[in-house]
Amino acid sequence: MDISSSAELKAFDATARSGSMSAAARLLGIRQPTISAHIGGLEKRFGVELFIRRGRGVELTTFGCALHEVSNRIYRAEQQAELLLLGARSQYEGHLKVSAVGPYNVMPMVKRYRTLFPKIRLAISVGDSRQIVESILDHRDDVGVMLHAVNDHRVYCAPYRRQPLIVFAPTSHPLAELKSMTLTDLDGQEFVMREQGSQTRSIFESGLDAAGVQIRSSLEVGSREAVREAVVLGLGLGVVAQTAFVADSRLVVLPIRDMALSTHVHVICLAERRSAPLIASFLGVVEELKLTFNSTE
Repeated sequence: MDISSSAELKAFDATARSGSMSAAARLLGIRQPTISAHIGGLEKRFGVELFIRRGRGVELTTFGCALHEVSNRIYRAEQQAELLLLGARSQYEGHLKVSAVGPYNVMPMVKRYRTLFPKIRLAISVGDSRQIVESILDHRDDVGVMLHAVNDHRVYCAPYRRQPLIVFAPTSHPLAELKSMTLTDLDGQEFVMREQGSQTRSIFESGLDAAGVQIRSSLEVGSREAVREAVVLGLGLGVVAQTAFVADSRLVVLPIRDMALSTHVHVICLAERRSAPLIASFLGVVEELKLTFNSTE
């Protein structure tokens, strides 16, 4: 048997990875009818069913799953070969895609990386931890920066730095006048919280539970910036990693003596791509900055 065009297999693989033909079309930069025609051509030529169509999405058949295991290996190898060739160019040239949960840790990495490798183009995206892991596994991003370790044999996960959590309040809040306090002073207080799934929120709530402290929260928002503005307006107290707190004359960090909670930043990539030149050079920058933090903290 001979597949007349690798474009058909690429269309199949992209659809299997992205879950729909429209998403595959965006991924490959072609029109959706072309994707559909390529997949239909494969199915007709070899007499197989690759997908079950469900609304706007698709689901792999048993045979489709088996074929995707092979096609995924093919295109991972192709991508690795491309990265190896890009890395062989003088002074490194190429395109590195990095996703992060926020700007505060990744931007110092980007600044140092651009200093060392100015010819590399960088694309930075922001998402939650689940989205970052998915983008790494699906080859949509090369490196991820997130707030917890990933326990998956497919993922290389390197610890970067510890980030203590702080609680902050508007200057008009009664607790803002205290010179010293403990977690128990937060009992019954209203908080503005990040959405469910936020690692900062999860760690903070677990710490409060362990201390027997109960807080109230009637407002959830989707970003640190929104939390800060809500706290400024007196809608509640806020909690954030110390590195992500932006000094503001309208806010004060509460002096909680027994506040020993923290998130732990990790940098991830696919384990099999760890030695790819562009990724390896980025991980080298991460290690360099990590040593700097360890010597000053």
